[in-house]
Amino acid sequence: MKKIYLICSLSLALLPVTMHGQGRESAINAILQQIEMNNKQLQSNERITAAQKLENRAANNLPDPTLSYAHLWDSDDKDITVGELVIAQSFDFPSLYVTRAKLNRMKSGSLDAQANALRQDILLQAQEACLDIIWLGHQQQILEERLRNAEELAEMYRRRLATGDASSLETNKINLELLNVRTEARMNRTALQNKMKELTALNGNQSLVPGRPMPEGSATPSAQNLGLTEYPAMPLPGDFGALCEELLAGDPTLQSLEQESLAAQKQLSVSRQGWLPQLQLGYRRNTETRHPLNGLVVGFSFPIFQNHGKVKAARTQAQSVSFQKENARLNAGTALWQLYDEACSLHASMKEYNETFRQQQDLKLLRKALEGGEISMIEYFVEVSVVYQSQSNLLQLENQYQKVMARIYKSRL
Repeated sequence: MKKIYLICSLSLALLPVTMHGQGRESAINAILQQIEMNNKQLQSNERITAAQKLENRAANNLPDPTLSYAHLWDSDDKDITVGELVIAQSFDFPSLYVTRAKLNRMKSGSLDAQANALRQDILLQAQEACLDIIWLGHQQQILEERLRNAEELAEMYRRRLATGDASSLETNKINLELLNVRTEARMNRTALQNKMKELTALNGNQSLVPGRPMPEGSATPSAQNLGLTEYPAMPLPGDFGALCEELLAGDPTLQSLEQESLAAQKQLSVSRQGWLPQLQLGYRRNTETRHPLNGLVVGFSFPIFQNHGKVKAARTQAQSVSFQKENARLNAGTALWQLYDEACSLHASMKEYNETFRQQQDLKLLRKALEGGEISMIEYFVEVSVVYQSQSNLLQLENQYQKVMARIYKSRL
């Protein structure tokens, strides 16, 4: 009968996350690249961003030219008529167009940063799904090992019960364990399949291209085909202060607010120039003297009412955006440090679990003791349940640690 070496097999299955990480990281990166290309929400947002940029540029266009014609006749002599044609083009003071062009470039920078923030949110969601697939895959391996063990024990105690060497209580206990493990394995397998479907949905409902050959007759890539079997190397950073400043500098949300702040300052400049007169230039033709008269039309407006209050409003808006930028940076920095503290705590717990597992190699004798009749089934399950729960705890810790580190490095996606 097969001997189950619980702790030894665990030590091999649950290696530290710093081993063999480069290839596994490239597998996740390959999936993220496909999702970035095929995700429908990103494709839609790309069009929306392009439309907003065009709309901003259109706001700096010249107004439409005007054409008017007047036909007058003498009230006493209907044969006497006068015609007048005026073609005119109005435009703002030239410096305004230059300032608004700079404003539009800043708005475009803000839109690009917002699009990048959405892109990183979706890629982080996909990355966390990949990490969950790895976690569920590890969990499935343990559950299948438990299931094989429970099936062997159930068969062994069925024979013992028939010969009178086992009690009904022990047999019922192992049958109940078999049912519970079979249910857990089935639910875990379903959760794994759902995570694969989530990745496919993020990929625009297109099948992900596996990084390795697919088995014959398989239409859907599995976690093994996609290379989602082990976590990438993700060491805990040492000097997080410098890293935090680097991550904040690359945060697209903060970059967007920075561009919005610059745009608000430029909008203030535009509002101040709103007091400059609007100009008009055109051509006029008059036939009052029976001999056509041609000439130029030059005019300008007096900005007395239209720009009233706009400078004050633009200044207040600029101050508001500046406060938003400072608050967002403060919150982002605090969130990164909170994630780092959580990562340190998870890393310490993982280390303690691994050290404890390495020291408890005597648990491999449990199965021998049970088969030899040295311990009862109840005693066996009390001991083994602690080991299985510890395995599950370590798997969850690894998954949480990987997710926290992914959120820390989100701005590098």
